[in-house]
Amino acid sequence: MLGFTDKIFWITGASSGIGAALARAFSDEGAHIILSGRRVEALEKVAADITTDTLLLPFESTDYDALPAKVAEAQQWKGRVDILINNAGVSQRSLAIDTDPNVHHQIVNIDLLAPIWLTQLLLPHMINAGGGHIVGISSVAGRVGVPLRTAYCAAKHGLIGYMDALRAETQTRHNIHVTNILPGSIRTDISRNALTKDGSRRDKSDAMIDNGMEPSECARQIVEAIANKLPELIIADGPELSLAQLRQSDPVKLFEMTAAMGAQIAEKYESGDDD
Repeated sequence: MLGFTDKIFWITGASSGIGAALARAFSDEGAHIILSGRRVEALEKVAADITTDTLLLPFESTDYDALPAKVAEAQQWKGRVDILINNAGVSQRSLAIDTDPNVHHQIVNIDLLAPIWLTQLLLPHMINAGGGHIVGISSVAGRVGVPLRTAYCAAKHGLIGYMDALRAETQTRHNIHVTNILPGSIRTDISRNALTKDGSRRDKSDAMIDNGMEPSECARQIVEAIANKLPELIIADGPELSLAQLRQSDPVKLFEMTAAMGAQIAEKYESGDDD
């Protein structure tokens, strides 16, 4: 066991994909889980696979007026929240020039402002409890500018920046650890659920996603990262890992590579072949 017995985890975006896999993984480690998302039936299915205590706490992540009451309910369940995992989010598949500005607003709202808002509301409770752990599920796209994902990249880059600054303020002073997780292609519905240029659901997956890592393996690596209090972990291999590493080691080379890749992807996208 990794020391999570009787710890209280709050996972947003817990109804499927990485969030659901994390709920099962942490329950296997003896933790109690607060499951949040929009779809109650999906949350109930995840809860049915969990052997430890669960609290279903459904909400819309951008319903900011409702969030204080949700935080209060989460706190009251077991008296504390030890680890918050900001996992809820939505991706994008559209060229910037085609994309309605409201789509950028919606994605940044969901992927950046919503986790910041929830974290800000929970932070005083963690400080009063003497510590905690906050996790931001960003993306390789939070380190690398990826074509067809301008809004998504903006939000995921921003989430890393917020979490890094929060860590600087809280780790030593308040015993609150902060971990950024940067997954690459994980076999989830993220591409199907991505927003297109007019804000509609894409309803189609990518070959890279379909051939990506299983959510259970991604969850296993996240569990270990949190247990070891890592500040950041990239969960990717092959070209995705290389691109993320180039952002620090040789950004000029990275920008040359992504420019060439972006031109090819844009041409395929405009021809209707955006797999």
